[in-house]
Amino acid sequence: MKRLTAWFSEGRSTGKHTLPFVVILLSVTILASAANLLLPADSVFYVSTYTITLLGKYLCYAMLALAVDIIWGYCGILSLGHGAFFALGGYAMGMYLMRQIGDRGVYGNPLLPDFMVFLDWKELPWFWLGMDQFWFAMLMAVLVPGLLAFVFGWLAFRSRVTGVYLSIMTQALTYALLLAFFRNEMGFGGNNGLTDFKEILGFSLQADSTRVALFLITAILLAVVFVVSQKILASRLGKVVLAIRDSESRSRFIGYRTDRYKVWLFVYSAVIAGIAGALYVPQVGIINPGEFSPINSIEMVIWVAVGGRGTLIGAVIGALLVNYAKTRFTAIMPDAWLFALGAMFVLVTLYLPKGLMGLYGQLKAKRNSVMKKESQA
Repeated sequence: MKRLTAWFSEGRSTGKHTLPFVVILLSVTILASAANLLLPADSVFYVSTYTITLLGKYLCYAMLALAVDIIWGYCGILSLGHGAFFALGGYAMGMYLMRQIGDRGVYGNPLLPDFMVFLDWKELPWFWLGMDQFWFAMLMAVLVPGLLAFVFGWLAFRSRVTGVYLSIMTQALTYALLLAFFRNEMGFGGNNGLTDFKEILGFSLQADSTRVALFLITAILLAVVFVVSQKILASRLGKVVLAIRDSESRSRFIGYRTDRYKVWLFVYSAVIAGIAGALYVPQVGIINPGEFSPINSIEMVIWVAVGGRGTLIGAVIGALLVNYAKTRFTAIMPDAWLFALGAMFVLVTLYLPKGLMGLYGQLKAKRNSVMKKESQA
């Protein structure tokens, strides 16, 4: 217990928002879960299963925003392709969930998913083998995005591609995967994607207890990723990453292999995005090629910009606020959401260049200055 307390104390000194964030996140998650499972539906404090699922989706987006902030806010690499890593992790989970349907599908085939039977596939493709095992599917949810990020990053960063050119390349990668996964012959469900999931690890996905369990797991993993990322970025490696962001040429001149640091961080960020995608799919019940859409990757950047890049906590706050606003706004004026999102990005860029966390810092500094003057008077 003493070691755990000391570890959190160290985390608080390197990132003062770490411990409060973890405590608030887990407390709200536990209270919401208890309100769903233990209280009657007519109670004023009851939290519906729909709300639990919605909150779980928001936390997946928060983890995804965290991944974008790690590579953009701390290393200065504006990636417009993290939607690809998110979707690949989601497809890995979706393939596992499809294999769990078995003969309960529309066509009753115990081996082939319904879309393969419909398309007259005779046997399961080789890349679906082993996806009926949870551990193997989760390994693929991490390995595939990480491997793609490594190959792309190794080629791009060794060639010293930076700035807007790198952003365009990441967006082109995402769009290429979008077009590929839309094709029926790829074996991933084509335009319809993967859906109609029944269970995960033997537990029904329609049960309230399963929904709550997924929500709790998402919150715990978000807290773990947040703490680990905070520790990494506060370490010597993180300081080198910040130096690369501020002046890569100078960092290279004093002897650092900047491409290796950038590749490592890019892979780490992609793995987090893949985990977020794997957690997202069983909660929303579908994964399709639309998740590869470049506009999704642009939205992720807006989440981070609104919250404040280079802070981690700002990325989480931005993702939660923007997606809550999206849920409310699309219910009122669904066609106007993209215009509202664009206006929000423009306003943040003009008036809050450091996001909400930057505004908080300015207000806090102003208050401290006033208090200091009052104490000296």
